[in-house]
Amino acid sequence: NVRWVHTLSAGVEPILFPELIHSPVPLTNGRGVFARPLGEFAIAAALFFAKDLRRLVHNQETGHWQQFDIEELHGRTLGIVGYGEIGRAAAERAKPFGMRVIAIRRSPERSNADPILDAAYPPSALHDLLRESDYVLVAAPNTPETRGMIGEAEFEVMKPDAVIINVGRGPVIVERALIRALAARRIRGAALDVFDEEPLPSGHPLWNLPNVLISPHSADHTVGWLERAMAVFVRNFDHFIKGEPLENVVDKQAGY
Repeated sequence: NVRWVHTLSAGVEPILFPELIHSPVPLTNGRGVFARPLGEFAIAAALFFAKDLRRLVHNQETGHWQQFDIEELHGRTLGIVGYGEIGRAAAERAKPFGMRVIAIRRSPERSNADPILDAAYPPSALHDLLRESDYVLVAAPNTPETRGMIGEAEFEVMKPDAVIINVGRGPVIVERALIRALAARRIRGAALDVFDEEPLPSGHPLWNLPNVLISPHSADHTVGWLERAMAVFVRNFDHFIKGEPLENVVDKQAGY
């Protein structure tokens, strides 16, 4: 007798079991609720590496006066893998810093008139985007098409001073390949809010890598996040009881 299913989160892969996928029951999610804070986190992560904040904190804690050069975000390229609500929120915040913004999306022609994007590429041009990017933001959902899309071959084409930021889903990046790239300094660093296994186990190699910034999947947990997520459900419930079209309907076949 189920007539509608709603999840407060944006990610839906944990509840996409076959019976639900093939049923006519609509599934809605919290898409858009978390875009702004995750967009801010992406910029914070870029600044963390550009300004070498870990070094500043360490020097302050040890009372060590050491001058060194830092970088600007101005003129750097932000490459976005997954140009949905989160990717666009990050792009909107990168532009005022003077960053060049490029993105991968399934239908790049939809961005022809987008004033924020400097270029949009199809998924087949992923390596082109990675070669150009100083900061790579991964904001793609976890689907059969995206799972493991960034692995050894992708890290090989990235700039040696590139930083990868993942706020989408952990399995989109091949974790073993990421660890090897970070340990060998094939890339500069990583800022991670999502992981293959959560909580990240004690003793996991990522905890001990000095070029990693770890967030315990809380980059979107700004004050009031639960109330905002519930507001989407309440608004949708009003549509539901009135027989009106629902918001944030998930394409169950596509997985987002």
